[in-house]
Amino acid sequence: MQKFDAIRPFYDAEVNAALQAVANHPMMKALMNFAYPNVDEEVWKAQLLRTHSIRDFQINFAYQAVQKVLEKSSDGLSTSGFETLEPNTSYLFISNHRDIILDTSILNVCLFDHGLVMTASAIGDNLVKKDFLKTLSKLNRNFVVQRGLPPRELLESSKLMSEYIAQLLLRENRSVWIAQREGRTKDGNDATHSGVLKMLAMGSDEKNVLDYFKKIKIVPVSISYEYDPTDALKMPQLMAEAREEIYIKEKNEDFITLLSGIIGQKKRIHLHVGKILDTELDQIQAENDNTNKQIQALAQVIDDSILQSYKLWPTNYIAYDLLHHTDTYATEYTEAEKSLFERRLEMRIDGNNEVMREGFLAMYANPVINQLKYRHASQA
Repeated sequence: MQKFDAIRPFYDAEVNAALQAVANHPMMKALMNFAYPNVDEEVWKAQLLRTHSIRDFQINFAYQAVQKVLEKSSDGLSTSGFETLEPNTSYLFISNHRDIILDTSILNVCLFDHGLVMTASAIGDNLVKKDFLKTLSKLNRNFVVQRGLPPRELLESSKLMSEYIAQLLLRENRSVWIAQREGRTKDGNDATHSGVLKMLAMGSDEKNVLDYFKKIKIVPVSISYEYDPTDALKMPQLMAEAREEIYIKEKNEDFITLLSGIIGQKKRIHLHVGKILDTELDQIQAENDNTNKQIQALAQVIDDSILQSYKLWPTNYIAYDLLHHTDTYATEYTEAEKSLFERRLEMRIDGNNEVMREGFLAMYANPVINQLKYRHASQA
C-alpha cells in the first residue's frame, strides 16, 4: 500500500474499473437520469464505460449534473474575482462552508469555465460511509479527512493529509479546496479555525511557515446562497447548543442533509474568489514573532477576506430586521420578498419556540452583523 492510498482519490488508471463497478447502481442511474433526462440509458452508459480519467468524468458527467442542479433549484449563479487567477497554476482555496457537496462543486464549475486548474477537495469520512458515495467522491477527486480520531491518531492523520496537500499543490500542480473549519457553518458565522491552518503547516518544507503559506498561494473563497436549503435541518444542533447539550447526529442525517442541499431551493448564489494572500503574509511576519500568533493572524486575514466579500441577499437583511424588530434595511428588500421569507420561517420551524425562531433568523442575519463590524471599523 502506497503512502496516501487511504485518503487519495482514484488514479486515472483506476477510473474505468470503478465506473464498471457502479454503472448499474440505482444511484448512478438516478444521477444520470437527473443530469441527462433526455438521453437513453444505453447512450450515457456507453460513454461512462469509455471514460478513463477523472477529468473526463468531471467534464462529461459531474459538470452537467451541477449545471442541472443550478437550473432546477436556483435562480442562477454569479461570480467575481476569477480574473486575478492564472491558468495552469495551482492554488489553495480556503472557503467558507455552507453546503456539503455544492460549495466545492460550484467552485470547480467556475474554475473549468475560466480555464483554470480544478481542485482536489477535502471531504469528511462521515460523508462517504456508503460504498457508492465513496466511489463517487474518489471519481470527483475528493480526498478523505478522517474524523473523530483519538489525539495520537488525529496527529498522524493530520500529518498525512498535510503532506498530501503539499504534494498536490507543489508537485502535481493540482489546486486544492478545503473548508475554513471542520463541518459546515450552522449559525451563519464564518470563521477560520486555526486548527485547519496548523494542519496545513505540518506539510511545510520551509523554515518559516509563512514562507510556505506564500508558496502554496492561499486564495480565500466566499460563497453565499440566498436561501440555505438545509436551514431547518441545522436547527436541532443549534437548539442542543443553546441548551448546552452534546448533539448526537441521527443515523442517516449526513446523507439527508447532502440530498437536501442538492435538491432544495437556493434562489440566487454568488461565489467570490479573493486575492492571493501575499503582502499580508509579509505584514504578519513583521508583526508577530511566534508561529501560533502568526497562524491566528492569518486566520483573521482569511476571515476578513471572506466576510467582507460575502454577498448579502434580501433574505439576510430581512432576517436582521425581524431579529432586531426594526426596519433598518427595509430599502434592501421588497414586501413580496419579506412575505416569502416569513412564510418560509413559519413552514420550517415551530413559531412558538422563541429560541428556535431566533436561531433561524440569526443564521441569515449574522453575515449582515459581521459586515457591519467592517463598515464601522472603516468609518472609525
